[in-house]
Amino acid sequence: MTIVERESRPEVLQMAPTARFGLARRIIRHRFDYLYVLPAMAVMLLVIAYPVYYTVYLSFFNTQPNLTFDQKEFVGLDNYTAVLQAESFHEATYNTIIWTGFSTVFAFAIGFAAALALNRQFTARGPLRGILLVPYVISAVAASYVWRWLFHSDFGVIGAVSVALGLTDHPINFLDDRSAVMPSLILVNIWKEFPFAMIMMLAGLQTVPDQLLRAARIDGASAWQRFWHVTVPHVHGVTLITVLLLLVNNLNSFTIPNVMTGGGPAGASEIWITHIYQLAFGRIRFGLASAYSVILFIIMMAAGYFYVRALTRGDRRAST
Repeated sequence: MTIVERESRPEVLQMAPTARFGLARRIIRHRFDYLYVLPAMAVMLLVIAYPVYYTVYLSFFNTQPNLTFDQKEFVGLDNYTAVLQAESFHEATYNTIIWTGFSTVFAFAIGFAAALALNRQFTARGPLRGILLVPYVISAVAASYVWRWLFHSDFGVIGAVSVALGLTDHPINFLDDRSAVMPSLILVNIWKEFPFAMIMMLAGLQTVPDQLLRAARIDGASAWQRFWHVTVPHVHGVTLITVLLLLVNNLNSFTIPNVMTGGGPAGASEIWITHIYQLAFGRIRFGLASAYSVILFIIMMAAGYFYVRALTRGDRRAST
């Protein structure tokens, strides 16, 4: 737009200040409405904002193991440097990537496959849905203890059955072997999480128009072509949100690895969350654990950003 056109249209000159002060004016106009949410905001500041602030603050100090925070020593970025250079951080990072990647991919794949099967009409579909939901509704602590006994090298049912069937000569050390402990934990985590993916994808599959599927069938499309060209595009948004939620949940996983192995043997199953817990409450290094937590918080904020973008994509498309 040229200068002459802008001068001939005075409403354009008024758009900038209106847009600039529009938010402030709305806040002033609805200032009394914020009183209704003030108690909730106060609670959030107390239980979320202050702990986050104090964690960031504490990450710049070297804390004493005797828990006397008044003797803490300011060390700047030394805690962050120590965390990033520690061999335990590299091992925990590798374990976290393996844990998060395999758990997310296989939990989603199995959940999606179960959702595709349950989306069809067949006998006993209702009871089967209830059975498949059992892992999701069971307490994570109870499930971890049950699986720990199932994997026990001396008294575990899985080892005893494998020996009785002649599959192995002796019970397998699922949780005591460095090479077997992480796959065992990932298996338990997949078993616990796939019902969530199943529920999400089943809800998405029920939004796929039957008219399009019937039209594709009439046009001669195979089952795979109907799935890839009709079903997948319609559940793309649900798929993205489900994967991101599984990703965030796996990055925050604590109960299963902590209860079943506590990070062992020799740190073979230690991931970020369990390592932070050991630093803070095992070695009483709150400053170092706080720096570790800030690093994880930044990673989680990045994942949360993509989750919010995926969640609001439909709203942006509708507004345009």
